[in-house]
Formats: sequence, structure tokens, C-alpha cells
Amino acid sequence: MDFKNYKADTCTPLKKAWQKGELELSSLVRLDYPGRPLPTKMLKGINSVGYWDAHMPQNWGLDWHRNEGIEITYLETGTMSISTENVENAQLMANHFTIMRPWQLHKLGNPNIGVGRLYWLILDVNVRNPHQAWKWPNWIVISREDLKELTKILRQNEKVIWQSDSKIRSCFNEIGKVVSSNDLEHIESELVILINSLLLSILNVFRKGNVSLDKTLMESRRTVELFLTELPFHIEKAWTLESMANQCNLGTTRFVHFCKKITNMTPVEYLNYLRLEKASKLLNEDHELSIQEVAYDCGFTSSQYFATQFKKQYGCTPRQFNKQYSLP
Repeated sequence: MDFKNYKADTCTPLKKAWQKGELELSSLVRLDYPGRPLPTKMLKGINSVGYWDAHMPQNWGLDWHRNEGIEITYLETGTMSISTENVENAQLMANHFTIMRPWQLHKLGNPNIGVGRLYWLILDVNVRNPHQAWKWPNWIVISREDLKELTKILRQNEKVIWQSDSKIRSCFNEIGKVVSSNDLEHIESELVILINSLLLSILNVFRKGNVSLDKTLMESRRTVELFLTELPFHIEKAWTLESMANQCNLGTTRFVHFCKKITNMTPVEYLNYLRLEKASKLLNEDHELSIQEVAYDCGFTSSQYFATQFKKQYGCTPRQFNKQYSLP
């Protein structure tokens, strides 16, 4: 995994179900999403738009994943379970829509999805960290003030499920018809009008509802929190203080400040803590590995430095630790 940027989900289970004929799918896509490829120059920013229609219960779900853009889904029929980091197995009902911020962790199904027709739009707004400013595609033409208000709500709101209105339903129904068209050369204007209308309709729903805003969702601290959450899965990389700070698009001083606030350790101390924790598990679980192999598997470039740090944290050398747990 290239940890410099999160990798977007590819919806592999959906792709397999579609290829097996287990559901109907119609979509226009970029990257590795399932569907027909969008023409290169058409509506840059759209990475996937379309719908699936499942007429029978499915044996798959979309497990925990992220999307590189803002993701809007609308369930026309059926029910479906959806989860985020803060909401477990919320029930998506017919005529509900959901919005996920770029790179927000979520899953669909518990564990499988059921019968239903689901529409979606994944629109890249050129962010890779929560504190970065959103850059909408230039064909999003709602007024500057409306777009500013919409962006603020989308970036600072944690509510997962919203009740749609007739305009949102109509937009998605028409989008479904357009993406099913065989005449891709003449659909660009229709999609521009429909997606702009959809965003404006969503803003009007927000204006009528009780929207709670949380500024921390777009702060630098949130970026560091997400980085530290992912770090245990990438400890083998040759991290430096500078490369960790660059990952978060922050200077080293601010990065160190937030890291200490969150973990009570410097970034390097926290990285070593994670590496040593993994090393202790390897030494405990796999007695065939050499000390040098464990050190390198956990991101240490020197077995001597590894042994020094290990003894400092656990009070014994890796070899002594290994012998302790290999005794019958």
C-alpha cells in the first residue's frame, strides 16, 4: 500500500457479483471501480456514478473501505446496514441518502447487503487529508455562497443517514437513466445539470434539518489522528519525522505538537512503541524467526538498535524474551 495517500476502494465484491449476473449494475467510472469507463476528458472529478439493482439477497458486502472523493448514496428500494467509525450498523431504509466525506472509513452490509436498488456518486474534491481545502470541479456551477455553505456542512457533519425529498429522488432516477445510455458522447450536459441540481437539493435538505457541525473534523489534529490510526499497519516503512509530517501535509513542529497531544509521545517514540509491540508478538508467536528477521519485519534497520530499544521497553533482550516464551 502506498501510504502517502490512502488507496481507494475498488468494490471487488460488487464487481464479482455483477460479472456473475447476480445483480444489475449500470455505472460510468474511472480508476478501478466496476462499470463502463468514462471518456478521459468528460467531467473530471467524477470517479464513479451509477446504480446497482439486487433482486435477490447477496452473499457479499462492502467491508471497511474508503473512497477518494465525497460519496453520496441513495437507496430507492430495500434496506441496508451501513457503519462508520462512530455509527455501528445503522439501517438505511428506502428513500434515505447518505454522505461520506473523502477517505471516511465505512462499510455496507452486516455482513451482506440485501435486496435493493442503490444509486451513488463519488466526486473527487482533491483532498487527501481532512484539513485540506476542498477543490470542486470547475463544472460545479452553483453559486459561490451556496457552494461555500454546502462545503462547510459536508466537512463538519457526522450524521450518516438523511431523509431524501422528491427532488433528490428525481435527480438520482434521472442520473440512472443517463448513465444507462449508450450514447456517451451526448450525456455530459445532462450529467452537469443533474449533479448540480442534486447538490443544491441536498443543501436545501440541510437547511431544513438540524445540522450539527463539528469543526474538529477538518482540523490538523484530525489529520494526525487518522495517520496514527493507520500507522500500525505500515510500521515496516522507513519512516522519518519529516516523512511522517509530510504524510499529513504538516510541518514537523505542528506534527510533533499534535502527536504528543494524542499519544503523549513524540512521533519517533510512538513509532518505536508500535514496532516493539509487533516485535514482541512475533517473538511470542513464531519461534523460528531470527532476531534479525523480526527486527527487519518491524521496520528496524539495525538489529543492535532494535535490541537496545526492546530491552528499554521490556526489561530484557529479544533473545531472552524469545526463550522465555519458547519454554514448554
